[in-house]
Amino acid sequence: MADAPRPRRAVTLRRRLVLVLATVVLAVTVALAVASTAGLRSQLVDRLDGDLDQASQALSRGPARPPAGDEAPVPPRPDDGTPPAFPPGLSPGSVVVRYLDGEPVLADHVTTSLDREDLDDGQVAELLAVPADGRAHDVQLGGLGSFRAVHRTTDDGQPVVVAASTSTVDATVRSYVLVETALGVAAVLAAVVVGAWLVRRSLRPLDGVADAARQVSELELSRGAIGTIPRVPENLTDERTEVGQVGAALNRMLQNVETSLQARHDSETQVRGFVADASHELRTPLTSIRGYAELVHRSAEELPPTAARSLDRIESEAVRMTALVEDLLLLARLDAGRRLDRAAVDLAALAVGAVMDAHVAGPDHTWTLHLPDGPADAAGDLLVTGDEARLQQVLANLLANARTHTPAGTHVDVRLGRTGDAVRLTVTDDGPGIPAELRGTLFRRFTRGDTARNRAGGSTGLGLAIAESIVAAHDGSIDVRSATTGEPGPAGTTFTVCLPHHPGRCRFLQDGGAPVG
Repeated sequence: MADAPRPRRAVTLRRRLVLVLATVVLAVTVALAVASTAGLRSQLVDRLDGDLDQASQALSRGPARPPAGDEAPVPPRPDDGTPPAFPPGLSPGSVVVRYLDGEPVLADHVTTSLDREDLDDGQVAELLAVPADGRAHDVQLGGLGSFRAVHRTTDDGQPVVVAASTSTVDATVRSYVLVETALGVAAVLAAVVVGAWLVRRSLRPLDGVADAARQVSELELSRGAIGTIPRVPENLTDERTEVGQVGAALNRMLQNVETSLQARHDSETQVRGFVADASHELRTPLTSIRGYAELVHRSAEELPPTAARSLDRIESEAVRMTALVEDLLLLARLDAGRRLDRAAVDLAALAVGAVMDAHVAGPDHTWTLHLPDGPADAAGDLLVTGDEARLQQVLANLLANARTHTPAGTHVDVRLGRTGDAVRLTVTDDGPGIPAELRGTLFRRFTRGDTARNRAGGSTGLGLAIAESIVAAHDGSIDVRSATTGEPGPAGTTFTVCLPHHPGRCRFLQDGGAPVG
């Protein structure tokens, strides 16, 4: 299986802006450097070409053979070996080739130390190969380097070639390029430093907007009364700026959210009030129905079999409806924040009684209870502060859930223990497990594993919701771990309840659900 591609590293907006600024500065600097370098080289070469043109014109206008008694501009080389006069106006590094009567009378190179060196035949041939059009051309002389050369012809048809080395031009251009490079690097570094400071300062208001959004994200908005939601500060909501537009839009959104949540809470409060009132009002007629049914049963008159069966159904359904009404009334009271009784509760005693009741209600299941080993006074470790009746209901609902949704022969294990500053209760069964699609909504109201609505084949879907509400009212937590056949690990379900000795001391860890203080 091919490895999944690694996610690209996120680049912050600050870094992107600084990078763009540095790139722009670098591009402008390079463009200016290239243009200025090209202009400088062109100017230097034009000046060199002008000097060569003047020197070549001066040599080409002189007569090839001067009249008697006159001094020749370029006399032939004397017999004593003294070199002829070099044309004036040429800098060191220049080269001159002058012919007279078809013979070279001057083919010298002036070095930078003002020494004159003879040109070899190959170098002379390279100079004579330059087009004789009176314009400067580039030529590469072997052993001497790069030159600009002008080739002319005198009035009597003799070739004259004047060349100047471009080493000075190249050295000047190189120095200029080095300076431009140093300035460019300094400009880019300055752009990065100053740009980072400016961008950080310009985007600092975004941090305030992000802080406001972060505070809102940490609020518990899923349930309960909604207070005032934090807003973006007024100084960050000026819509004349981009950040102000974002801050103002976020404030408008938060106002809409707050209004919607408040409307939802008001609606839920009305629904809870209605459920509580309706449940309370239904208790009286249901009690009357059960009372009349029992009264008919105690009557001396014998009922027909059909009427007796109908009366039994009326009584059983009245019992079922009474339990449902009690559950709804309890949830409504818990949602309304009704205070529970607070007293020392021995969870060990509650667990013993709950397991005994479950054994009577489900004799086709195997029930076991495990309490901590230790001295008799260790039982105090299983004491919590809470409402005994409601905590007993939590145990009863968890065991009833295991009995109702597992087949006969299922083993149900109940364990109590102390972990840190909390008491841990687990109810584990080796049944078929809970389907994955139900685990996320298991503690919601009216969530059922089947569509049946009778006590024998299904449930109302309120048992776990009541258990979760009661545990939350005791500052505890409840968690479920389940696996079905085909999933990793053995099939089965484990409900874990954590109840603190003191409020606010119980939570579940992400790795394993172990309660801690």
